[in-house]
This record gives sequence, C-alpha cells and structure tokens, in this order.
Amino acid sequence: MARWQQPWLGLLLVGSLTGCGGNSFSAPVTATRMVPVVEGLNHPWGMAWLPNGDLLITERVGRLRRVQGGVLRPEPVAGVPAVLALGQGGLLDISLHPRFTAVPWVYLTYAQGTAEANRTVVARATWDGQGLTEVRELLRVEPTKSGTQHFGARLAWLPDETLLVSIGDGGNPPIQLDGELIRLQAQNPRSHLGKVLRINPDGTIPKDNPLGTHALPAVWSLGHRHIQGLAVDTQTGQAWATEHGARGGDEVNRLQAGGNYGWPLATHSQEYTGGAISPHRSLAGMVDPVWVWPHTVAPSGLAVYRGSRFPQWQGQLLSGGLISQAVHRLQVHAQGEVREVGKIQIGQRVRDVRMGADGFIYVLTDAPNGQLLRIEPAP
Repeated sequence: MARWQQPWLGLLLVGSLTGCGGNSFSAPVTATRMVPVVEGLNHPWGMAWLPNGDLLITERVGRLRRVQGGVLRPEPVAGVPAVLALGQGGLLDISLHPRFTAVPWVYLTYAQGTAEANRTVVARATWDGQGLTEVRELLRVEPTKSGTQHFGARLAWLPDETLLVSIGDGGNPPIQLDGELIRLQAQNPRSHLGKVLRINPDGTIPKDNPLGTHALPAVWSLGHRHIQGLAVDTQTGQAWATEHGARGGDEVNRLQAGGNYGWPLATHSQEYTGGAISPHRSLAGMVDPVWVWPHTVAPSGLAVYRGSRFPQWQGQLLSGGLISQAVHRLQVHAQGEVREVGKIQIGQRVRDVRMGADGFIYVLTDAPNGQLLRIEPAP
C-alpha cells in the first residue's frame, strides 16, 4: 500500500486544562497536523525503527510488517514464531537491542498456547537484513492461565541495557487460578502475572533484581493490572508506565525497582459490574499512581518526548488512548507531580505512540484497517 500523498490537517489548540483535585496548569497554545503514512495494517500493536529508517510494525494476528521508504511492503517479514491470536492475544510488542548495529537482535512479545492454557513469551531473533533468523525464547511467563485477556506486554530498555517487560494480571472476574480470582496473582511474588520483569539481553536474569529470593528472579515490580504503555526517559533514565484500570482508574506510574503498585488491594477502579474493587485507594508500603485519569481512556502506547520538533513538549509523556481515541500529553513537574495538559484527537483507537528519530510523533491505530500516522507541527 503506497504512502498517502496528501496530509490532512488537524489543529489542536491547547490552553489550560483542569486535572484531578481541581488543580489547573497552563500549557502553551500548539497547532499540529496529522499526516497518514500507511494504511492496511491488521490491528497493529508495536513498532521499531531499523538504523536505515525502515520501520518494523507488529500486527496482532501474528505478522511483522516492514515500511520501507514510506511504503508498506506487501509481504510479511519472514521468521516470526507462531502465536495465539485470540482475544487480546497475538503478536504484541517489538524492540531492538540498544546497540543494534553491532548486535542485530530483535525482541518480540507474544501470546502462546491455547484458550485454556496460555502465557506471554519474550523471544529474541537475529535480523539478517530481510527477516528474522535464530529465533530463541528468552522467557515464558509462569504460571499458565486460561482465557485470552491481559497478556501485557510492552518492552523498554533501561540505561544499563537490561530489558523491562510488562505482564498483565491474567484477566477479569470470573477468571480464577488456584481457587481465587486470577487478578490476585499481581500480589503473588512467586508469579510473573501482574508484574514488570527485568532480564538481560541474552535472557538471563540480572543478579541485582530487587526482590531476591522472596520472588521469582525476573520480578522487578509488582501490583500491576495491565500495563500497555512502558517507556524510559532517555535523559533521566526514569521508567514510566500507563496502566489500564477496570472501570475507571487508569493510571500513570513512576516505576521503581521493587515497588508494589497496589493492584488489586489499592485502586481507583470499579468493577465492570459496579461497586468498588477495594475500599482502599492507597495503602502503606505501596506506591501511589502519579496521575489517575478522571474518566476512562484505556491507555496504550507511551513515549517520553525528547525531540526538537515540539520544543515546548520536552520531557512530556505522550500516552495513547484506545477509548479516548487521542494522544494525551502529560507534564512532569519538578516537584514530582504529573498532570494532563492537553490531548491530540486522533478519532481512532490509539494502540501505540512513539517518537521517531526525526522528532515527529508516530501513532498506530487499532483496527482491521489500521494506520500509521505522523504528528507534525502545523505550518
């Protein structure tokens, strides 16, 4: 499918926006336009740029696509392992080794198994210039679960070249494991479910992971429901996550090694059927979110803006929204507060948000005929 030739213009005028608790912050007025780059993607999920500027995009159905010179190549990239493409499962995120030119490894997350017994897998492959070779599983999430919800699974690199992987809690009620609701696995340190994991590039486990013998070795943080936005600030090294609530309670979290983020014992979420999941929004020994959206946005995809095209957005978090169909801009304040200061209406479900090497913002829309869009300053 050829690149769309004519961009369509969407102007965004951002003044002040009131956040939770009635606090108000001002943001400079900004105008943007969205340029469609390619269409014809089947539920795209994640993206990563090759050093030559080509873009690799995962499709949840189990295909890896290549955008070359602004054109989506018709044939899928060869070498992708088989996936469980059912419900929320399939081929999910993609990332490249931080020193890809010297170490041409591609990392993938995907669902594997059957509807009755499945897990998230992290795999690594070698890029040979055209496709994937030497595919190797690095990590299998334990325990296996039933149902096709809450696999995770975003990837992000820390400055020390260890890899963070977000894993969902396994699903909503009535899904159970070992006689209790599966979401309680988020508080079980002997389970990968509801965690952020940290591994070395070769799949081994770092010896300095924070929980030691009290948890599975790969566990880095716990108490998460379903992180689908994960990013590390290239300037500060801080890891950030956006996390789906159930009914309301979508969160932004400042991640720290060994942190317990509360789910489901402390949460702003309500049950889908009504009523509180927990009487607690905060508990001693657990890390509170730095931002909770007042309305459901269903966050997916996250970037920390460090480009030159939008200098007034330096350091802001850019979070996609599946239900809000927008890219939300969140300001990180020196005193630690995070507040939403604006949003770019996309008009489609936003699955992923990334900053390109060119400083523009790229968005994947979640649909059977999904798109890759580029956000630019309006002329």
